[in-house]
Amino acid sequence: MMPHQPSNISKRSEELFCFLMVVDEVSLEFIRRNVSVRKDSDGGQWVGIWRLILLEHQPYDEPRRNGKVPKILTHRLFPQARYSIWIDGKMELIVDPLLLLERYLWRDKHTFAIAQHKHHRNVYEEADANKRRKRYARPLIDLHMKIYRYEGLQPWDQYKRTPSDVPEGAIIIREHTALNNLFSCLWFNEVNLFTPRDQLSFGYVVYRLGGLFKFFMFPNCEYNSIFILHPHIREHSSKIEWAKTMEELKKHPELIESRGGLGLWTPYPGNLDLVVLPPVARTSKAG
Repeated sequence: MMPHQPSNISKRSEELFCFLMVVDEVSLEFIRRNVSVRKDSDGGQWVGIWRLILLEHQPYDEPRRNGKVPKILTHRLFPQARYSIWIDGKMELIVDPLLLLERYLWRDKHTFAIAQHKHHRNVYEEADANKRRKRYARPLIDLHMKIYRYEGLQPWDQYKRTPSDVPEGAIIIREHTALNNLFSCLWFNEVNLFTPRDQLSFGYVVYRLGGLFKFFMFPNCEYNSIFILHPHIREHSSKIEWAKTMEELKKHPELIESRGGLGLWTPYPGNLDLVVLPPVARTSKAG
C-alpha cells in the first residue's frame, strides 16, 4: 500500500499532529522500491508528510490481525498522544485534522467517533456478508457469532440505544480518555481471541459495557467529504479466508492461525450446539 498524501492540511495541523504510517517489513520494502523515501538526521524514514513506522516482531501470522494492533491499540503505541485519528491505508485524507476534531469531538463534546457501516447495522448481517465475501473462514465466523449470541447479543433494532452495532472502521477519531482506552483494550481482546474482523466485535463490547461507553457514530455518507477512496489491490490476505467447513480446517491444519484467534479453538463452557443464529436479510448486493 502506497502512502496517499493528504491535502488541505493547515500549518497549525502540521505543527500539532504527527502523521505516522505504520507498516510491516513487506510494505516498507514495497514503498522503498516505488517511491523516494527520505531519511532525517535521527534515522526517521519519510514519504512526504508521512513518517514510516515499522511494526517489528509482529504478533500474528495473519496480516489483517496484525493491522489491528496500531488501529485499535493506538493509545498503547503512542501513550503521550492526547488525540488520535486513525485512517486506513486505502484512504486519502482531504480535510484538515483539526476540523475533524472540531466536527466529530469538540462540537458536541464527544470523545470517540466512528462512522456507521454503509450497508449493515446488524452484526449478524455483517457476519453473513463477511462469509459471502470470504473475509475469514466461514465456520469460524459462525462460531464467533454463536458465542456472541449465547452471551446475549441481540440483533440490532430501532429500540437499541445506538444507531448501529456495525461500524465502518476505516476512520476512528478519539480522545485518549481512560474509558476510551479501556474500550479499545477490550475491543482488541475480542479481535485477538476470535476473528480479526473488528466490525463483528465492536457492537459486542459496547453491549457488554452496558451503556457506560458513549460514542458518536456519524453517517457513512460523510465519508465522501473527508476522503478519496483508493480500493485495496489485494482482496484476500491468507488461505484461511477460503475455508468453507470445519472439517476442511481440521484436515488442513496449515490453514489455521498459530498465534491468533485461539478462542475459536478453546472449548467453550456453554453448549453452542443449541444456539441458533438469527435469520439475516441480505439488504444490499454490495454487502
